[in-house]
Amino acid sequence: MPSYDMTLRTLYSDHHGWLNGWLRSKLGNAADAADLAHDTFLRLLNRSERLELTAPRAFLRTVARGLVIDHWRREELERAYLQALARLPEHETPSPEVRELVFELLESIARMLDGLKPNVRRAFLLAQCEGMPYRHIAEQMGISLRSVERYVADALYHCYQLKYET
Repeated sequence: MPSYDMTLRTLYSDHHGWLNGWLRSKLGNAADAADLAHDTFLRLLNRSERLELTAPRAFLRTVARGLVIDHWRREELERAYLQALARLPEHETPSPEVRELVFELLESIARMLDGLKPNVRRAFLLAQCEGMPYRHIAEQMGISLRSVERYVADALYHCYQLKYET
């Protein structure tokens, strides 16, 4: 029986070029494609369970597709953040170090909220970021006050689980 290390080495040597090309076609950028191909194999290397692959390219494409979505989400978040910074007066613009820290925080918040259903996320953001009273959220979303309370509680519980139970 071949070792797990040998299986990954074979998977890499047999499919890395194909994966890199597939990613390049999705991203239109050779450098990002190379980074995500590398990240795909790192994900596999860090898995605790053994891989028993009957369709390795389909499996690699599934893992890589998730990384592509994360990449696009990060680019979109970064673009929105830079647009918000561009609207600030020059004397209020944060230093590059502070900008990077804030961006990392925004990324972690986005990842945390990513697991929420759209209505739950929207109610939570309206309550937490906009400071909107639950009654106004219910009116704006066309749902009951009880639903808003449940959505915000669900979001808070979700964040709690991610922070303390993983």
